[in-house]
Amino acid sequence: MLFRQMFEPETSTYTYLLADEQSKEALLIDPVRETIDRDVQTLQDLGLTLVAVLETHVHADHVTSAGLLRERFNAKTHVSKDGGAPCADVLVKDGDVVRFGKHALEVRQTPGHTNGCITYVDAEHRMAFTGDTLLIRGCGRTDFQQGDSTKLYRSVHDKIFTLPDDTLIYPGHDYKGRTVTSVGEEKRLNPRLGGGKTEAEFTEIMANLKLAYPKKIDEAVPANLKCGVPEGRATQEAREVSWAPIARSASGVPEVTTSWVKATMARGDYQLIDVREADERVGELRSIPNSAHVPLATVSQAARTLDKKAKFVVVCRSGGRSGRAAIELESLGFEHVASMAGGMLAWDGPRT
Repeated sequence: MLFRQMFEPETSTYTYLLADEQSKEALLIDPVRETIDRDVQTLQDLGLTLVAVLETHVHADHVTSAGLLRERFNAKTHVSKDGGAPCADVLVKDGDVVRFGKHALEVRQTPGHTNGCITYVDAEHRMAFTGDTLLIRGCGRTDFQQGDSTKLYRSVHDKIFTLPDDTLIYPGHDYKGRTVTSVGEEKRLNPRLGGGKTEAEFTEIMANLKLAYPKKIDEAVPANLKCGVPEGRATQEAREVSWAPIARSASGVPEVTTSWVKATMARGDYQLIDVREADERVGELRSIPNSAHVPLATVSQAARTLDKKAKFVVVCRSGGRSGRAAIELESLGFEHVASMAGGMLAWDGPRT
């Protein structure tokens, strides 16, 4: 079996690629919207056919790319039947099996962090993908989004700690650079759930964590309940044709060419938004006249003051950040958004 563990640094999220080397059928576990280009390129480089996208739960810290990958590859999206995301093609339950080529993953429902938490178990290779239920020397929080410490304790002890001790645990996140642990290690060393901790002790630990409110939860949860597909996507093509010659990239980014922007910018019927940092706009590449400066990190905040019916072309250095911003604006309900393909590196128009 082909296996890759991939990392998204902003939210410390792991995405897992598993594939059958003979049939080339592949699946992705917990893909992230910001790294969809990487994931698509990896699939293409390895000659794989994506057949399934699996979510370990409805995430609160990042937006999934599951729906966009479904559009690109016709892959089936999988979410727990208790996850509250009817957008998924397959609502899985305890004991279900997800097959890819000659390999298979068993579904184990492990609620507690959320109602819809799933652990996917590969018994053949002694691997378990635990999402946020069980982390390396930790676990998911239980103070929001249907969190329940009692459920989490029982899920881990009944569904994960009952696996063979040499089963490798691949978590949804790690914030200290660690990549893998094992059932035996966590049973001995996990400071919350291992070492013989009782349910009462665990519940007290979780009640006193005093963690900060997840900074992306208000964006991520509503988006993930729709499989990460931007709001209004069903009618997006009709809107795009009406205002700009938009082409969708392989990762779903709506793009216009630099030549179209150069030819139409004087019309004034759309707003240019530059999402680079301030020092980039005064450097060698400078900026396009009359472009508004909205650094990428502030896009969601700035969006609150923008008209969702207005038209926007987003610009950055090479097209990567502007693509992320365009997808983010679409997810927030903006109807006419495009990224300028190639960014300022490809721009041959006026600069200021």
